[in-house]
Amino acid sequence: MGAFQIIPAIDLRNGRCVRLTQGRADAETVYSDDPVGMARQWEQGGAPYLHLVDLDGAFAGHPVHLTQIRAIAQALKIPVDLGGGLRTDADLQAAIDAGVDRVILGTRACEHPEDLARLSSRFGARLAVGVDARGGWVQTRGWVETSALKAEDLVRRIAAAGIQTVIYTDTATDGMLGGPNFEAVRAVCCAAGPEVRVIASGGVVTAEHIRQLMALKCNNLIGAIVGKALYDGRVTLAELLAVATDLA
Repeated sequence: MGAFQIIPAIDLRNGRCVRLTQGRADAETVYSDDPVGMARQWEQGGAPYLHLVDLDGAFAGHPVHLTQIRAIAQALKIPVDLGGGLRTDADLQAAIDAGVDRVILGTRACEHPEDLARLSSRFGARLAVGVDARGGWVQTRGWVETSALKAEDLVRRIAAAGIQTVIYTDTATDGMLGGPNFEAVRAVCCAAGPEVRVIASGGVVTAEHIRQLMALKCNNLIGAIVGKALYDGRVTLAELLAVATDLA
């Protein structure tokens, strides 16, 4: 699967780089008014990839920040992915046309699983599915709604449809700086099967957390998305990259 990737997150809201605690719109911290500059900073620090989230898009149900996303993609040499509000084929294509390397389905994958095989055929490796769950249950529409679908069951559907990448977020740990839900990550990796790459998101605060994720020995776990801990200065990108490289 290659080296374990440390992937900084840039969450966009009202044109700014922010973080939401547990995805709550009323729990916002603004970190930068210059998302392009922030993206360049992570690239210069050695990030192999960036994870972009259109928070306004997630709440609105359609992309809102494509202008900023295009500017970020054009400014960087490393690839970026994008999630948030990509609910139609046209939305997915618009993001790719804006320079996004990988587009992430969320709500649509849960509400319309019948579309997954067709979308997998159309977009191939450029399509990922974001599985966001609290207590094992999938959340949708910007984490506002909780479905009656278990995360592992959705992951099995995704794998059966031929989707190659899953981004798994435990929403209870996201932004809480308490560490990942390691058992949930392991369960998702097992459900995904060997052909599906899994990226873990939520809760990483220390280099030790990266060490523990890698110690799960899930061969399909290829990386971790890190947000709040980096922005709050609790850990540096260099520290996370060092442990990922040492253990690779």
